[in-house]
Amino acid sequence: MSGHTYRMKNPGPRLANQAFLRDFTPVRLLGVLRFLMLAILCASLLRCAMYAQQLPVIRFVRNPDVAPDFKLKDFSGKNLSLSDSRGKVILLNFWATWCGPCRAEIPTLVKLQERYKDQLQIIGLVVDEDEEDPVRQVVAAEGINYPVAMAPAEVRVQYGGITALPSVFVIDKEGRVVQKHVGLFDPALYETEIRALADLPVAARVETFEDTGEVFLKHADRATSLPGVDFRNLSAEQRDAALHKFNAQQCDCGCKFTLAQCRIYDPACKISQKRTAEIVKAIAGSEAKTDKKENDVPKAEIPASPSAPATTQQPPSP
Repeated sequence: MSGHTYRMKNPGPRLANQAFLRDFTPVRLLGVLRFLMLAILCASLLRCAMYAQQLPVIRFVRNPDVAPDFKLKDFSGKNLSLSDSRGKVILLNFWATWCGPCRAEIPTLVKLQERYKDQLQIIGLVVDEDEEDPVRQVVAAEGINYPVAMAPAEVRVQYGGITALPSVFVIDKEGRVVQKHVGLFDPALYETEIRALADLPVAARVETFEDTGEVFLKHADRATSLPGVDFRNLSAEQRDAALHKFNAQQCDCGCKFTLAQCRIYDPACKISQKRTAEIVKAIAGSEAKTDKKENDVPKAEIPASPSAPATTQQPPSP
């Protein structure tokens, strides 16, 4: 009898599982599945958000300008223009044979042109060369597989003046300049930008920015800050007045740029740095003089209160 009671109070695993399944209705099962799916989705979104924050960032110009076109002859005698490569990403590379960083990045450009020949067109424009023979020797020695031509002065001017080498303008498939790089750059950055503009998968976040002279110097008038210029002691109105002068006056260093353009393109220029500092000081000083004059205006005498006794001067004693 006691054994029978023991079995009733402690049913075996089979009876317990049957009771659990009997109570676990399809409605409850659906609710559990929904909860698990929601938990998995939230965890996935969290991982994606954390991954996105860790991705490198590439930046392109918002509302970019169309790249100035040109018609040149490359060293193979073929016609060369930007319009011929419309529909491809273009790296317009200004370089010189005597430029060490320019020569150092040529092998990378050759590999990129080969790897993305269906999506990319690299164009090399040589500056500061009087003779073509040295250029032809470099083209042959480096195995350059993209067109190379001499860059006439008018083309350099159209691209803001090329005062630093190498200078690479990144042009999208619609022929618009979306980025510019000066100096020797990381090959991985070039490749990531090419893939993004060619609508290929990239492990990077793409952000946009307004060009305030970083890409085209003609947009320097949009800048609200300039390298090496201290606006901290100026009000907003004074800062605008200073920026207006920077964009109206030409730098005397020989660059033929405005003071604002020179500060953006050549932050090491001592002449534009000194002149902009003088302008800032003058504007801040003129405001200080105005405040001083206002404080020096004599104030009207305040009559004595009627309730106060008048003060009279006693005559001297005889």
